[in-house]
Amino acid sequence: MATFHFELVSPEAIAFAGDVDQVDIPGIEGDFGVLAGHAPMVATIRPGILTVMAGGKQTRIVVLGGTAEVSEKGLTVLADVARAVADLDQTILAKHIAQLEADIAKTEPGNALDQLIERLDHFKTVNMQVQSTALH
Repeated sequence: MATFHFELVSPEAIAFAGDVDQVDIPGIEGDFGVLAGHAPMVATIRPGILTVMAGGKQTRIVVLGGTAEVSEKGLTVLADVARAVADLDQTILAKHIAQLEADIAKTEPGNALDQLIERLDHFKTVNMQVQSTALH
């Protein structure tokens, strides 16, 4: 199988860089896979699990939004947050969700409340996908 260069960058660090066989991305308009020779495109990423396949191994990475760009140079993903599923502490994730729910309960309607609700939806989506991934 032909490989291509892939970089996953978050504000914290380069989460992944190297040649890969395939990357499956949670796009805002639906999940999509990228293989070598993929047509150039730019897509918005939704919160979910990004899957990297290289050398017969799969790496699952939680992303909380961002942008994916496929070009002749390969695939670059700029993610708001990128953390390997294996490194994710589900207890901390559950506590964060509970804290967001408490913050929502005491926030007045408006932009701040809308932002908290959107963030809560992101974390719940990731939590649901991580739990379903753990069952496989």
